[in-house]
Amino acid sequence: MAGEPQSDCLFCKIVAGEVPATLVRETETTLAFRDINPQAPTHVLVIPRLHYPDAASLAAAAPTVAADVLREAGEVAAQEKVDGSGYRIVLNTGAGAGQTVFHAHAHVLGGRGLNWPPG
Repeated sequence: MAGEPQSDCLFCKIVAGEVPATLVRETETTLAFRDINPQAPTHVLVIPRLHYPDAASLAAAAPTVAADVLREAGEVAAQEKVDGSGYRIVLNTGAGAGQTVFHAHAHVLGGRGLNWPPG
């Protein structure tokens, strides 16, 4: 159920401290940690502490938490010093878009050129 921890969710386990992660920032509603398979020099995931399967369900059910995720993505970019050179926030929704962990999350990518369109 949305908003409830899921026993089979990797990111819920990270929030609970059951799976280690390299934390970058945390707030009352969000957690930010380094991606284990980085696609750029800066690649940090920002997740809501509560479980929502994707960005669309998070935005529909908890718009203030969705805003917190985006705000923290900006804070991560500033902390990682990529805010001046540019960074990308990616929210993959659904397997066809490349989502592999079905807990809403934003990728913060920076530190290299990010071409358009993404491939």
